[in-house]
Amino acid sequence: MPIGPQPDDVIKIRRAVSVYKVSSYITGSFLLLLLLMMVFRYGFGVDIELLGPYGFLALTPKDLIAGINLSTIILIAHGWFYVLYLGTDFVLWRLIRWSFTRFLVIALGGVIPFLSFYFERRVPTDALAAIAHLDTQPKVNA
Repeated sequence: MPIGPQPDDVIKIRRAVSVYKVSSYITGSFLLLLLLMMVFRYGFGVDIELLGPYGFLALTPKDLIAGINLSTIILIAHGWFYVLYLGTDFVLWRLIRWSFTRFLVIALGGVIPFLSFYFERRVPTDALAAIAHLDTQPKVNA
């Protein structure tokens, strides 16, 4: 299999780049919320409660939560958005034919705070540069 993207995949790559950008923002935002939640839970022994007896949002010990445990929702949401992030990372990796190491490095964007925001800029630039490289190569008719 040749290295690099194929001309037939350009439309798929552009679509995957769009989805990747959105998923990296969402995953990065939920990762920051998760980090904040972990500080509250393991640093102060409280969870974030929504619509409980102490108001709209409150920091409540886990055993006393009567409303919605927002900390658990943040955990679950980040997990599913990270799956979406990994999926878009995989699609870009497969279509552009990057190295597996690059796939793994981009995957770290969902577990290292602020890295997904950096990759949101870097990965689409590299992907679109790979597409632009196709336009400079001579066409070969089979």
